[in-house]
Amino acid sequence: MDDRALGEFLRHRREQLRPEDVGLPGGGRRRTPGLRREEVAGLAALSPDYYSRLEQGRVRTPSAAALASLARAIRLTGDEQDYLFRLAGQQPPEPRSPLAHVDPAMIYLLDALGHTPAQVTDGLLTVVAQNPAAENLLGVWTGLPGYESNVTWRWFADPASRDSNDPAEYERIGRAYASDLRAGIAQRPSGDRFAHGLVTDLLERSTEFAELWAQQHVAALTSAPKLIRHPLVGELDLQCDVVLSPATGHRLILFRPRPGSNSREQLEFLDVLGNQKFA
Repeated sequence: MDDRALGEFLRHRREQLRPEDVGLPGGGRRRTPGLRREEVAGLAALSPDYYSRLEQGRVRTPSAAALASLARAIRLTGDEQDYLFRLAGQQPPEPRSPLAHVDPAMIYLLDALGHTPAQVTDGLLTVVAQNPAAENLLGVWTGLPGYESNVTWRWFADPASRDSNDPAEYERIGRAYASDLRAGIAQRPSGDRFAHGLVTDLLERSTEFAELWAQQHVAALTSAPKLIRHPLVGELDLQCDVVLSPATGHRLILFRPRPGSNSREQLEFLDVLGNQKFA
């Protein structure tokens, strides 16, 4: 690992970015160019101290998850992300892994959606990026250990993850996730360790998943209505849309207000509460 080169690369990229380039409010004069260290840390879901030590070359073995999160935070290209990993002494991620490079168009849309919650997942529904509105609505799903960033794994392995959904919808949602997982695995190489481990773990943890998996249904997720129950703003009547990136296989999943509902105002209020939390 080249500590000095890694820190210089991160610092240079940080100084080239404006707040509006990464979905943060712009305006105002700054004493130094680019983003602040704490802004990059927040975008990458890292502690400011950890990121500062990375720039200073004082982290000997940064994790692959931290590097991938940083690459997305500072909007690296695919080649630049590979370079970052090699500076840290690691092999760049495989194209279909949860740490793979995210289509820049997806990240741009994520930033541009504003009050509309949106997140990017890989083909197996592992969440790899979220906008602040999605974090306010659903919580932070990126960079979690093991399979915890995977929507399907959380649905079957962590009952608390269902608390925001209508119990009348549990069966439909579970069936949709199991069918989507089978469709996603069909796009992976036969020896994909993450996909194999995910299914094996779910079969061991959840009899519900095992029963659905045995039914052999195959269907990728499509647009569907979704009722979200939030403890601060109540029920939100949303439409969950799925946009596919042919280049990477990533999916942009957005939660837009359904026509005739007051969900737009509820989402805007959630953003206000989220901004107050970090003020």
